[in-house]
Amino acid sequence: MRKSSKAKLREAFLHLENEVPGGVARQVRNLRHPDARWIRLPLGVLCVLGGLLAPVVPILGVWMIPLGLLLLAYDVPFLRRPTANFTIWSTRKWVALKEWFNRRGRRSR
Repeated sequence: MRKSSKAKLREAFLHLENEVPGGVARQVRNLRHPDARWIRLPLGVLCVLGGLLAPVVPILGVWMIPLGLLLLAYDVPFLRRPTANFTIWSTRKWVALKEWFNRRGRRSR
């Protein structure tokens, strides 16, 4: 059975929360709260716009675009499934990359 887009997005947030430090994970959980909608939406838009300005302002980065889309996806239904799929895929790739570096580091000792 195919998961609903909300369930898929919740799964994506859980994958992300497992890979970030504890303090960041707490803030992500706080942003998922229904009352945080008025923080989530402007923050998501600002992250996407900041990511688009990355070539002009070096402090901002392209990494802000997926973060902004993830925040927006919580409230914008048509963004949920593609954003969730990308988040789950990217966190799995991140975990695989970390494991690869750990294995490589152990072999060189």
